[in-house]
Amino acid sequence: MLTVFAPAKVNLVLEVLGETADLHQIISIIQTINLCDVIEFRMVKDISFACNKPSLQHDNIIEKAAYLLKETTHCTKGAEIKLYKNIPWGAGFGGGSSDAANTLLALNQLWSLNLPPNNLTFLASKLGSDVPFFLNGGTSLVEGSGEKVTPLLSLAPTWFVLLVPPLLKIPNKTRRLYRELYEKDFTEGNFVSAALLNLLHKRMIASHQMFNVFENVAFGFFPRLTEYKQVFERIGASIVHLAGSGPSLFTTMADEEQAKELCSDLKNKGLESYVVSSLPARISNYP
Repeated sequence: MLTVFAPAKVNLVLEVLGETADLHQIISIIQTINLCDVIEFRMVKDISFACNKPSLQHDNIIEKAAYLLKETTHCTKGAEIKLYKNIPWGAGFGGGSSDAANTLLALNQLWSLNLPPNNLTFLASKLGSDVPFFLNGGTSLVEGSGEKVTPLLSLAPTWFVLLVPPLLKIPNKTRRLYRELYEKDFTEGNFVSAALLNLLHKRMIASHQMFNVFENVAFGFFPRLTEYKQVFERIGASIVHLAGSGPSLFTTMADEEQAKELCSDLKNKGLESYVVSSLPARISNYP
C-alpha cells in the first residue's frame, strides 16, 4: 500500500493579465501549506474509489485522474483508492487539484509507469488549472492558464491562520467568479514582480504585497463574506486576504504562538479555522 499526503495551497499573489479564447491568462505565486488530505493506494485489478466524506464519493477528480493515466498509458493495472478528506472543499485551498496531482504521481509509481515530469504535467493540465502546480508544490510562479509552473526560492517558514466561513457551497464557483471579472480588473504582473523581488532578497512576501484579483468581486458574490472579514480583523488579523477564489480568508503571521491564539479566538466564536505553515517543494512525499 502507498500512502501520500496531498497539501492545500494559498495564492500569495494572483493576477489576471487578460483573456484569450475564453481562457483567462494568470500570473500567480502559489504556496503549499501543511493542511493535507491523505490518500491510500493499493494495487488491485480494477480502479475503485472511496472517501470518508459521502458527498465527495461520486464524480471525484481522483477517479478522473486515475482513469486518465490508465487510458493514456494503456495500463492494465488497477488501484483501490481511499481518500481521507481534511482540506475544506470548495473553499479556495485547491484540495481537489492537489488530490488529482498526487494521484497521478502515486499511480505513476505504483504502476511502474515511469512517466517523466513533462508527461505528468501535460496530463495534469487536462484535469484543472491548479493541478500542474501540485506536482511539485512549494513556492512556485504559475502562468498561462496554470500549465506553466516555475519553482521559486522557498518562502521562509511562515504561519497562516485560515478562516472558512460557514457559507453555502456554490457549484462552478471559480468559473463563475472569472465571469465576474472585467477588463478593469486585469493587471500587468506588477504585484507579482514586486513580490518576487522581496522573495529573492528576503525569502518572504510582505502581507501588504499580497494581492488577489478575486477580492474585486468575491465580497459581492458571497453573501456575508464582508462580515466574516470584519470579524477576522476585529479579533486581531492585521491584513486579511481571500484564499484563491474564496470564500475562505487567511492572514499571515511570523509567530506560531500568536497564530494559535488568533485561531483559538476564531474557534471560540464558533468559526472553522486552522493554523498551518508553509511547506517546501516536494522532496520525500514519494519514496
